[in-house]
Amino acid sequence: MALPADLAEAEGVRPGSAIMRPVEFVCAALLLVIVGVLLLGVTSRYVFSLPVVWIDEVASISFLWLAMLGSAIAIDRNEHLKLTLFIGLMPERLRDFVNALAMLIVAAFLAGLIYPAIDYAIEESYVTSAALNIPNSWRTSALPAGIIAMFLLALRYAVKTSRISDLVLAAAVLAALAGAFYLLMPVFKTLGYGNILIFLVIIVALCLVAGVPIAFCFGMGTLCFLAFSTTVPMLVMIGRMDEGMSSIILLSVPIFVLLGCILDATGMGKAIVDFLASMLGHVRAGMSYVLLGSLFLVSGISGSKVSDMATVAPALFPEMKRRGYQPKELIALLATGAAMADTVPPSIVLIVLGSVAGVSIAGLFNAGFAIAMVLLLSLALLARWKAIGEDLKGVLRAPFSTIGRTALIAAPALVLPFLIRGVVGGGIATATEVSTIAVLYAFVIGIILYGGIGRRRCYAMLVETAALSGAILMILGTALAMAWALTQTGFARDLANVMAGLPGGWLSFMAVTIVVFLILGCMLEGLPAIVLMAPLMFPIAKNLGINDVHYSMVVVTAMNIGLMTPPIGIGFYIACKIGNVSPDEAMGAIWPYLVALIIGLVIIAVVPGLSTWVL
Repeated sequence: MALPADLAEAEGVRPGSAIMRPVEFVCAALLLVIVGVLLLGVTSRYVFSLPVVWIDEVASISFLWLAMLGSAIAIDRNEHLKLTLFIGLMPERLRDFVNALAMLIVAAFLAGLIYPAIDYAIEESYVTSAALNIPNSWRTSALPAGIIAMFLLALRYAVKTSRISDLVLAAAVLAALAGAFYLLMPVFKTLGYGNILIFLVIIVALCLVAGVPIAFCFGMGTLCFLAFSTTVPMLVMIGRMDEGMSSIILLSVPIFVLLGCILDATGMGKAIVDFLASMLGHVRAGMSYVLLGSLFLVSGISGSKVSDMATVAPALFPEMKRRGYQPKELIALLATGAAMADTVPPSIVLIVLGSVAGVSIAGLFNAGFAIAMVLLLSLALLARWKAIGEDLKGVLRAPFSTIGRTALIAAPALVLPFLIRGVVGGGIATATEVSTIAVLYAFVIGIILYGGIGRRRCYAMLVETAALSGAILMILGTALAMAWALTQTGFARDLANVMAGLPGGWLSFMAVTIVVFLILGCMLEGLPAIVLMAPLMFPIAKNLGINDVHYSMVVVTAMNIGLMTPPIGIGFYIACKIGNVSPDEAMGAIWPYLVALIIGLVIIAVVPGLSTWVL
């Protein structure tokens, strides 16, 4: 989920430039405000039975400002998620030009939104909020402010990192394309669905290949589609982006990202790894079980695949190598284990899916545990078979005193995933509310039992959270705008008719779903694939009688398998980076594990009860 900026996290966070220090401070303060007001709301309602009516409005205002300014920080740090596979294959001279072109595409997209964003904020000034009784422009002014900041930062980054000759040539190419599209507008308006192929497929794909961040690939494709083939004003696109970034449910995204940072800083995740190692480390394939079990449990705390892998790999890989595991096998197990664990709550992907598809997050959280267990069993059986030649010479069972000590240290951390699932699944609190409780719990327990976190590290975590959250939410905003554009063309209706007419009924539709999300998981990463396709696919699934939670589990699992599938899946390269293993070396070893996951996925797809029995 995890999530956009994953590759940047894997390589280490790059410090921002000095001119962004005030913005970073504002974002850190906004994040604290969001956590603070949500905790106030939970405490007031559940402890004192006094709901505070203005909490949601303050949180919503702070959230949109955090998203837009955080996205600007991500531009400054070059942390927006992008596909770099094709860029890496280009000759150096061509690569330099394409990098310059990619940044100018980002700047051009943002420049095209500046005036509509200002106009949108002015329009919203005539709307008054219900509780605070202030103009809605207090919130929506974040859109033009963030877009202008990103535009200036994109230009600055392009000038700093590119030759003037490359920038001039790239600008000429963009100007020529814009002029050609303008002249062809009468033709585009007669093409119907052909415009979807030109603007929302070909342009988006070319931007992806050029290394344009995914959020801006969607944005540029949608902007060109609306500008050159329709009469829809750009104001509408801003409105759809606002809708995609402003859902109250999504407030839990930055808070769970912050929770992952706290776990990394305190060592709570490592405590879980040590406990499982003391329990299972002496049996054949035991360290594989420990790695998979650790990913399962740690994912249930952090909600981030990168955080999971970065916590587990350094703690287990040295001992596993000593026992004869090949580095490529370790990467294969790490990557597919992380894919397995992404259905374990509090998965950010599940939260976003629940938001955009209207699925019960409590239902997703309950089903996610069961589905992850099916995938865990598939991988564990394969790991057992592969461990026939494992060297257990000198490996001793840990004494009960060691098991007891590690269990005592890990107990507060082990409680957290079950606390999250129980509170949300039991209807006691929403995902947003439980995220704040989890952050407070982890922070206090981290201070008391795990050594605490220094003030400088706390501030850095807040800024990192803002940047990652901004990158995630910008993808959601532009992807929702693109999905809306697709829907307005009537494409969604016609697609539904085709899907409904497939021979084989719901099973054929499930097979198509698996193929679609395996491919999209490779190309787009989880969140944009979900936001783009959920509005199209979920209504079809509902018409075919497929339970929405069951369908969600199939979608998320297929998407995660795609994310870890070479040669394109970015999650695979992140795992290689964390494990310090060449992708070429690890590529051959991962296929049996991917096959095990696909077998598990097929079982999940054809047996709805695995997803629905816990509802």
